[in-house]
Amino acid sequence: MKHFLAAILAVGFSVTTATQQPVTRAQFERWKTEMSNWGRWGKDDQIGALNLITPAKRRQAAALVREGVSVSLSRNADTQKAIDNPDPFEHSMLTTGTDRMGVIPHGVAHTHLDSLAHINYDGVFYNGYKPDPDGVMKNGHTKNSIVNLKNGIFTRGILIDLPRLKGVPYLEPGTPVYASDIEAWEKIAGVKVSAGDALFIRTGRWARRLALGPFDTNRTARRSGPSASMIPWLKQRDVALLGGDTPPSVAPSDAEGETGAVHDFALVYLGVHVFDNCDLEALAEAAAARKRWEFLLTVAPLAIPGGTGSPANPIATF
Repeated sequence: MKHFLAAILAVGFSVTTATQQPVTRAQFERWKTEMSNWGRWGKDDQIGALNLITPAKRRQAAALVREGVSVSLSRNADTQKAIDNPDPFEHSMLTTGTDRMGVIPHGVAHTHLDSLAHINYDGVFYNGYKPDPDGVMKNGHTKNSIVNLKNGIFTRGILIDLPRLKGVPYLEPGTPVYASDIEAWEKIAGVKVSAGDALFIRTGRWARRLALGPFDTNRTARRSGPSASMIPWLKQRDVALLGGDTPPSVAPSDAEGETGAVHDFALVYLGVHVFDNCDLEALAEAAAARKRWEFLLTVAPLAIPGGTGSPANPIATF
């Protein structure tokens, strides 16, 4: 930690502490047109920014494997009900060799990947897909579902470790993360987010929970995460996948009239799949030990036709 603080001073780059102006309703509505990726990969596209993971990007990611050491970015299945786990993972034994599992993946407890059929604005999902609600309830989604990711995700992952940057064990709930914070980390860590990358933002949620116990992390409570002002930055950098140790959006929201602004905008307009509730603590330790915050990311979501997401175990390999 001291090494990082000294490095920050050495390059003359200060960590963001000042607040920024909230994103207005007019700005947010304008971005729905100006920042949209609808049609960018064709009118029938259903995987959005994952199109940015090209064969060249996969080769770049594969070249990051030097030691063959892998680290999970997933929480263990949590079966204990708590304020931040209202729908615990269900696990029961049917026989000594057979068990049953059940999960409501969405929410603030379980590590899961959101599909582009998860969030909509006024009934419209990514790329203009507007399904009949009755049909969805009977048969699931005909477009944008998680089954489109059946072949998996293989790309460069980058960890943005904000507590390490700021010299604290975790960010306090409600702390916004700005693009300037990400760029400060890039300078210190010697990485730069580029097209096709998977970006994981560590706020230290699980370190805080371990120290202080469960706390409310819903979008209407207080949680640290990306400010709505980061939306143009995510578009400019062409991030392919966005993840965090909470659903990645600051709460209370700093976008007028919105909750979960970055999380929702990413899914609907940028076509960026979102990883919620990752456990980034082991990854942070592994990266710090190597002074390497880029890695090969591999993900194999469940092939669920019509599904709005999937529990998943993302793996970082160094």
